[in-house]
Amino acid sequence: MARDAEATRERILTAATVEFAAHGFAGGRVDRIASEAQSNVRMIYAYYGGKSGLFDATLAEALRRMAENVPPRPDNLAGWAGDVFDHHQRFPEVLRLSMWAQLERPTATAEPHDIYRSKTLAVATAAAQPLSAVDVLVFIYAIAQAWQLSPEGLTGLEQNPVRAEEVAARRHSVVTAVERMLHART
Repeated sequence: MARDAEATRERILTAATVEFAAHGFAGGRVDRIASEAQSNVRMIYAYYGGKSGLFDATLAEALRRMAENVPPRPDNLAGWAGDVFDHHQRFPEVLRLSMWAQLERPTATAEPHDIYRSKTLAVATAAAQPLSAVDVLVFIYAIAQAWQLSPEGLTGLEQNPVRAEEVAARRHSVVTAVERMLHART
Protein backbone atom coordinates (compact mmCIF):
# COMPACT_ATOMS: atom_id res chain seq x y z
CA MET A 1 0.00 0.00 0.00
CA ALA A 2 1.41 3.36 -1.04
CA ARG A 3 1.90 5.96 1.64
CA ASP A 4 -0.21 9.12 1.37
CA ALA A 5 2.08 11.91 2.59
CA GLU A 6 -0.68 14.51 2.74
CA ALA A 7 -2.93 12.23 4.80
CA THR A 8 -0.03 11.46 7.13
CA ARG A 9 0.72 15.17 7.59
CA GLU A 10 -2.95 15.82 8.34
CA ARG A 11 -3.09 13.02 10.93
CA ILE A 12 0.08 14.35 12.55
CA LEU A 13 -1.33 17.91 12.72
CA THR A 14 -4.61 16.63 14.15
CA ALA A 15 -2.81 14.62 16.83
CA ALA A 16 -0.43 17.52 17.53
CA THR A 17 -3.38 19.89 17.99
CA VAL A 18 -4.82 17.68 20.70
CA GLU A 19 -1.44 17.07 22.35
CA PHE A 20 -0.16 20.66 22.34
CA ALA A 21 -3.54 22.13 23.36
CA ALA A 22 -3.57 19.82 26.36
CA HIS A 23 0.10 19.96 27.36
CA GLY A 24 1.70 22.96 25.65
CA PHE A 25 5.00 22.94 23.84
CA ALA A 26 7.11 21.87 26.80
CA GLY A 27 4.74 19.12 27.95
CA GLY A 28 3.79 17.89 24.49
CA ARG A 29 5.39 14.59 23.55
CA VAL A 30 6.36 13.81 19.97
CA ASP A 31 6.12 10.07 20.62
CA ARG A 32 2.49 10.42 21.78
CA ILE A 33 1.70 12.49 18.70
CA ALA A 34 3.30 9.91 16.42
CA SER A 35 1.41 7.08 18.11
CA GLU A 36 -1.93 8.89 17.94
CA ALA A 37 -1.31 9.80 14.28
CA GLN A 38 -0.45 6.18 13.47
CA SER A 39 2.91 7.38 12.25
CA ASN A 40 6.39 7.50 13.72
CA VAL A 41 8.71 10.11 15.16
CA ARG A 42 10.96 9.89 12.12
CA MET A 43 8.11 11.11 9.88
CA ILE A 44 7.42 14.06 12.18
CA TYR A 45 11.06 15.11 11.91
CA ALA A 46 11.01 14.57 8.14
CA TYR A 47 7.87 16.68 7.63
CA TYR A 48 8.30 19.34 10.31
CA GLY A 49 11.98 19.33 11.27
CA GLY A 50 11.23 18.52 14.90
CA LYS A 51 9.01 19.46 17.78
CA SER A 52 9.41 23.24 17.32
CA GLY A 53 8.49 23.08 13.66
CA LEU A 54 5.53 20.84 14.43
CA PHE A 55 4.24 23.17 17.14
CA ASP A 56 4.57 26.18 14.85
CA ALA A 57 2.85 24.36 11.97
CA THR A 58 0.06 23.20 14.29
CA LEU A 59 -0.60 26.71 15.57
CA ALA A 60 -0.38 28.25 12.10
CA GLU A 61 -2.88 25.71 10.74
CA ALA A 62 -5.30 26.27 13.63
CA LEU A 63 -5.15 30.04 13.12
CA ARG A 64 -5.53 29.69 9.35
CA ARG A 65 -8.64 27.59 9.81
CA MET A 66 -10.03 30.08 12.29
CA ALA A 67 -9.42 32.90 9.83
CA GLU A 68 -11.30 30.93 7.18
CA ASN A 69 -14.13 29.89 9.50
CA VAL A 70 -14.57 33.29 11.13
CA PRO A 71 -13.83 35.95 8.52
CA PRO A 72 -14.18 39.53 9.71
CA ARG A 73 -17.51 41.24 9.16
CA PRO A 74 -16.68 44.95 9.09
CA ASP A 75 -20.36 45.76 8.56
CA ASN A 76 -21.29 43.86 11.74
CA LEU A 77 -18.39 43.76 14.18
CA ALA A 78 -20.63 42.82 17.10
CA GLY A 79 -21.97 39.85 15.15
CA TRP A 80 -18.40 38.93 14.30
CA ALA A 81 -17.57 38.96 18.02
CA GLY A 82 -20.38 36.45 18.46
CA ASP A 83 -18.88 34.35 15.66
CA VAL A 84 -15.47 34.39 17.39
CA PHE A 85 -17.16 33.39 20.67
CA ASP A 86 -18.92 30.51 18.88
CA HIS A 87 -15.68 29.38 17.23
CA HIS A 88 -13.89 29.18 20.56
CA GLN A 89 -16.82 27.27 22.05
CA ARG A 90 -16.58 24.69 19.25
CA PHE A 91 -12.79 24.66 18.95
CA PRO A 92 -11.26 25.55 22.34
CA GLU A 93 -7.95 24.04 21.28
CA VAL A 94 -7.25 27.04 19.01
CA LEU A 95 -7.28 29.46 21.92
CA ARG A 96 -5.34 27.03 24.10
CA LEU A 97 -2.64 26.68 21.41
CA SER A 98 -2.40 30.45 21.12
CA MET A 99 -2.07 30.83 24.88
CA TRP A 100 0.63 28.14 25.07
CA ALA A 101 2.51 29.89 22.25
CA GLN A 102 2.37 33.20 24.11
CA LEU A 103 3.54 31.58 27.33
CA GLU A 104 6.23 29.25 26.01
CA ARG A 105 7.29 30.55 22.61
CA PRO A 106 6.61 34.31 22.52
CA THR A 107 9.30 34.97 19.92
CA ALA A 108 8.17 32.20 17.58
CA THR A 109 6.75 33.25 14.26
CA ALA A 110 3.99 30.64 14.46
CA GLU A 111 1.23 33.26 14.45
CA PRO A 112 1.47 34.50 10.87
CA HIS A 113 0.97 38.23 10.53
CA ASP A 114 -0.82 37.80 7.19
CA ILE A 115 -3.75 36.13 8.98
CA TYR A 116 -4.23 39.22 11.11
CA ARG A 117 -3.30 41.73 8.40
CA SER A 118 -6.31 40.82 6.26
CA LYS A 119 -8.63 41.09 9.25
CA THR A 120 -7.18 44.45 10.23
CA LEU A 121 -7.55 45.83 6.72
CA ALA A 122 -11.15 44.63 6.57
CA VAL A 123 -11.95 46.29 9.90
CA ALA A 124 -10.03 49.51 9.14
CA THR A 125 -12.96 51.00 7.28
CA ALA A 126 -15.28 50.31 10.22
CA ALA A 127 -12.87 51.66 12.84
CA ALA A 128 -13.32 55.27 13.89
CA GLN A 129 -10.98 57.38 16.00
CA PRO A 130 -9.66 57.36 18.65
CA LEU A 131 -9.03 53.61 18.30
CA SER A 132 -7.24 52.11 15.32
CA ALA A 133 -8.42 49.01 13.49
CA VAL A 134 -5.86 46.98 15.43
CA ASP A 135 -7.22 48.31 18.72
CA VAL A 136 -10.76 47.42 17.68
CA LEU A 137 -9.69 43.88 16.77
CA VAL A 138 -7.83 43.44 20.05
CA PHE A 139 -10.87 44.56 22.04
CA ILE A 140 -13.23 42.34 20.06
CA TYR A 141 -10.99 39.31 20.50
CA ALA A 142 -10.55 40.05 24.20
CA ILE A 143 -14.29 40.33 24.76
CA ALA A 144 -15.10 37.26 22.64
CA GLN A 145 -12.48 35.14 24.40
CA ALA A 146 -13.16 36.32 27.94
CA TRP A 147 -15.34 33.38 28.96
CA GLN A 148 -12.83 30.84 27.70
CA LEU A 149 -9.92 32.61 29.41
CA SER A 150 -11.62 33.12 32.77
CA PRO A 151 -10.62 30.75 35.58
CA GLU A 152 -12.87 27.70 35.70
CA GLY A 153 -13.40 28.28 39.40
CA LEU A 154 -14.96 31.65 38.59
CA THR A 155 -17.00 30.69 35.52
CA GLY A 156 -18.18 27.44 37.10
CA LEU A 157 -19.50 28.97 40.32
CA GLU A 158 -23.16 28.41 39.44
CA GLN A 159 -22.93 24.87 38.10
CA ASN A 160 -20.86 22.66 35.89
CA PRO A 161 -21.27 21.78 33.07
CA VAL A 162 -22.61 25.00 31.60
CA ARG A 163 -26.07 24.66 30.07
CA ALA A 164 -26.84 25.75 26.52
CA GLU A 165 -28.95 28.65 27.81
CA GLU A 166 -25.98 29.96 29.79
CA VAL A 167 -23.71 29.76 26.74
CA ALA A 168 -26.34 31.66 24.73
CA ALA A 169 -26.55 34.32 27.46
CA ARG A 170 -22.76 34.66 27.49
CA ARG A 171 -22.70 35.01 23.70
CA HIS A 172 -25.40 37.68 23.92
CA SER A 173 -23.31 39.52 26.52
CA VAL A 174 -20.29 39.45 24.18
CA VAL A 175 -22.28 40.84 21.25
CA THR A 176 -23.92 43.50 23.43
CA ALA A 177 -20.58 44.58 24.92
CA VAL A 178 -19.06 45.05 21.46
CA GLU A 179 -22.15 46.92 20.23
CA ARG A 180 -21.91 49.27 23.19
CA MET A 181 -18.17 49.74 22.76
CA LEU A 182 -18.60 50.62 19.09
CA HIS A 183 -21.61 52.85 19.77
CA ALA A 184 -19.70 54.76 22.46
CA ARG A 185 -16.98 55.54 19.92
CA THR A 186 -19.29 57.22 17.40
